Order: sequence, then C-alpha cells, then structure tokens
Amino acid sequence: MKNMFINNAIEINAKKERVWEVLVNPEETKKYMFGCVADSDWKEGSDLLWKGSFEGKEMVFVKGKILEIYPNKILRYSVIDPNNSEIPDIQENYLEVTYLLEEKGNHILLKVSQGDYSKVAMGEARYKESYNSGKGWSPILEQIKGLAEM
Repeated sequence: MKNMFINNAIEINAKKERVWEVLVNPEETKKYMFGCVADSDWKEGSDLLWKGSFEGKEMVFVKGKILEIYPNKILRYSVIDPNNSEIPDIQENYLEVTYLLEEKGNHILLKVSQGDYSKVAMGEARYKESYNSGKGWSPILEQIKGLAEM
C-alpha cells in the first residue's frame, strides 16, 4: 500500500507567535478543535490529551504524545482515538500530526500533515473518514486563521 497522508496549508496574516498561541493555548484550541482543549505541558515526550464533554460527561477524545516541539516553528505529535474499540491502542496504530510554521513575507504559511494511514490498523477507512468528512484539515485551518488574525 502506498503512503497515505493528509496535507493541507493556509496563509495567515499574523505573527508566528500569535499562530503558535492558537495552536497550543487550550482556550484557543477548544474554539477550533470541536470543543476540545489541548491538555499538555508542551514538552517533548509529554502526553497530549484532547479533552471535551459529550452528553454532559468529560472525556478524552484523542490522545497522544509530543514527539517534537520548537515553539513558533514546529509541533509534531502522535494521535489515536481511545474511544474507538475497533483499533487496538498500541503505538503502531498512532498517526502523526505535524504543524509547520513558515514565514513568507508578512504572513505565515501554516502547513499540516497527518499520517501515515497506510501503516495503521483500518488505515484506509480512517484516511477516507478524515479526508472526506471535511477535506482533511482545511476547515480547522480556516478557523485557526480566523482566530490568529483577530
């Protein structure tokens, strides 16, 4: 099976520090990540839990670890949905998400990549669900842009 990644990018008219703040501040993440706050100490090797509520119950929707972090430049972390009982919660089934911030003149190019779906359990189905549900990261990137440019 060929490698399967979701790759999206967006230009944001804001300083890289503001874009970074939107990516890691829990008060900001809940505005664009389906009501979930990002809970982490933002250090390499630390847990990253996406927490929210469903039917009045607090829960972890996505979990992973910080794999690489350089403030205002790169954030790479692993992810899995711990509530999907069809997928064993083992390292081999975690996807990686990478945010890259590149200065382009007076704006930031924010690139996001998620994958490799070809290497995880139910990868093709997970890829199709992620991509077809909203063209990958594009809807989330639009919200990040709106918050960063405020």
